[in-house]
Amino acid sequence: MRRTPTCVLSDAAPPEISNGHAVDRFVEIGSFTKVVTGTALTRMAAAGVLALDDPVERWLPAVPGTGITLLHLARHTSGLPRLPPRLARRDPYAAFDRDALHHLLNRLDTLATRPPGHEEEYSNLGYAILGEALTAASGTTYEELVTEYVLRPLDIVEVTARPDPSRLLATPGLLGRPRRPWTMHGAILPAGGLWATPRAAADLLVRLLVEHRLGNPAPSWQTVGPLHWHNGATRDASLFAGAMDDGRWVLIHRLNGAPQDTDQAGIEVLKRSRTDS
Repeated sequence: MRRTPTCVLSDAAPPEISNGHAVDRFVEIGSFTKVVTGTALTRMAAAGVLALDDPVERWLPAVPGTGITLLHLARHTSGLPRLPPRLARRDPYAAFDRDALHHLLNRLDTLATRPPGHEEEYSNLGYAILGEALTAASGTTYEELVTEYVLRPLDIVEVTARPDPSRLLATPGLLGRPRRPWTMHGAILPAGGLWATPRAAADLLVRLLVEHRLGNPAPSWQTVGPLHWHNGATRDASLFAGAMDDGRWVLIHRLNGAPQDTDQAGIEVLKRSRTDS
C-alpha cells in the first residue's frame, strides 16, 4: 500500500509536516492554478489591458462568434465541456499542446453543450482557452503574465510550471519508487499545470483571501456561504485551500490521497478552528 504524505498549514497552528511532506519542496497544485489564472484576468482588466466581458474572439480571432466572454470562461459558465476531446489515458494532457488547442478554436461553437451564461459546468478546457486569450492580450507567455500581474505583486516566487527537479517532492509509488507526474505544461497549464511549495500556495491563499492584497477575490474561487475555497487534483496529488470571512484559513496538500478526503480534511480543520476559537 502506498503511503499518503500530508502537509497541513493553517492560521491556527504552525506548519504540520508528516511523512516527509515538507513545506519547501515543489508539489503539483492542480486546479488551484485556476485561482492564479482568474486573478491574472481581473488584474489585467483593472489595468485596462482587456475587459472581463470581452468576447473570446477579440483575442483569439479563430474562434467563431459564440457569445462566450472571458468572464464566462472564468466562472465556468461558458457552456464548454469539462475536458478537451480525445485525451489519452496514461498521460492525458501530454499531446494537448498549443497546436492542439488552436485546432479546436475554429469549431468552439460545436463543442459547447449549452448557451453561455446560463449554467455552471466546471471546465478545464475553458480555462485552457482563457489562459491562451490572456497570453494573446498580454503579448507574453503564461508564466510571464502571472508573474507580472499576480506573483510579483504578492511577493511570491515559489510558483512555476517547470520546477527545479532537485526541489521536487517525489510521489511515492509501488515499492517506494517515485512516480512520473502528468505532463501539464502545455495548453492545459492555465487550468492545472502549476507547481508550488506548500508555503507558497498558503501565501497565495492568505494574501488573496484574507489580506485582499489584490482586491476582491477573483471569479475563479468557489463560494459557499462565508467560505471561499478551491481545490486541485492530479493523478498523484490533491489540495484544498479555503478561507472564511472571519479570517480563518487552511491549506492541505496530500500525495496519493483521494481528493475528496483532502477536501473533507480541510473542512474539518475549519470546523475545529471555529470550535477552538
